[in-house]
Amino acid sequence: MQEVYRASYVLKSMIRETPLMPAPLIRKGYDIFIKPENLQVTGSFKVRGASYMISQLSTDEKRRGVIACSAGNHAQGVAMAAMLGGIPSVICLPEGAPISKVEATRSYGAEICLVPGVYDDAYDYALELKAERGMTFVHPFDNPLVIAGQGTIGLEILNELTDVDVIIVPVGGGGLIGGIAYVAKQLNPKIKVYGVQGAGAPSMLQSINNGRIECLKSVSTIADGIAVKQPGEHTFALCQHYVDGIVTVTDDEVCAAILLLLEKHKMIAEGAGAVSLAAAMFSDLPIRNKRTVCVVSGGNIDVTMLNRIINRGLQKGGRLCTLSLEIDDRPGQLTKVSQLIAGLGANVVGVLHERTNSVINVNSCVLRISMETRNQEHIDQIHKTLTEHGIQIMEN
Repeated sequence: MQEVYRASYVLKSMIRETPLMPAPLIRKGYDIFIKPENLQVTGSFKVRGASYMISQLSTDEKRRGVIACSAGNHAQGVAMAAMLGGIPSVICLPEGAPISKVEATRSYGAEICLVPGVYDDAYDYALELKAERGMTFVHPFDNPLVIAGQGTIGLEILNELTDVDVIIVPVGGGGLIGGIAYVAKQLNPKIKVYGVQGAGAPSMLQSINNGRIECLKSVSTIADGIAVKQPGEHTFALCQHYVDGIVTVTDDEVCAAILLLLEKHKMIAEGAGAVSLAAAMFSDLPIRNKRTVCVVSGGNIDVTMLNRIINRGLQKGGRLCTLSLEIDDRPGQLTKVSQLIAGLGANVVGVLHERTNSVINVNSCVLRISMETRNQEHIDQIHKTLTEHGIQIMEN
């Protein structure tokens, strides 16, 4: 705790203390607050741990500089912290990293080293450069000083909301939840801390369940910021002792959470940042009648992905629906379907009519129709009405 308090003092001039925000629309009838680290300088919590670790380097270590490997938020956090301290920094990234993230990191004055291959190749090369140049490697999560820096989020939450019951935290390597859970349990052991991972990257969950650190063969999740194959030794131990449970969320649930935050609270979160909201919205975590804080860990979303994410979110929330209908291949059938849908208040946005061998009846054809709807209940009503009028709904 002494290290966390020291980190809190050191970081006051470097980072933004993000205020808690009531978020009653995340799940109606639930008492939910957002800790918006997506509004942090560099757009992510990562700057906290990186800044604190770098601030604690010796004069000689600062002179020789720091090196990190990241394709995202950690890179920007290290680069900014180094810039503020007048310290040389090198960031190794896989050459396929998004241009926007490369340029954002470069804007903080870091030397960018693009490495052929994937993240693991960039990581290996970063360690080579570290040894060659005598630089200090800033680990993205498995370092006590980095964890202490992330733990300052826990201090801020409890300082502002002393009666918090539950804190929900995204989990990748475990540095964020390790720091927050440790602080929360030291100050109030009754607080429950739950972690959230993408369903396609449950490395910490699997490791905790099996009682040992395990490495996933592969990861696949829209929450790329927490797509970590293997947790760290320090973070695994902290999660074992202080975290009350870990759940997973699907990509569709994450998309729905991003859309809700954007539409209802006028804020943008990246996939990794939105998993805590997705868990509050869709999981069975025991948060009813509990004062709950969801940590939105970052907002550096790839804007080229935003349109697809919004569409997925609309579909998950029952706001966008596509139906494949088998109808008689004769005049007037499209008019009949359109009138039924319009009468129920849905808005048709796309129609595809095709003759295909996939239908059972030789005199039938397929009508694929996309529409804007209110919610899942509205979609169910459309299904029922179409079926009652003899229109067969096919499996999509």
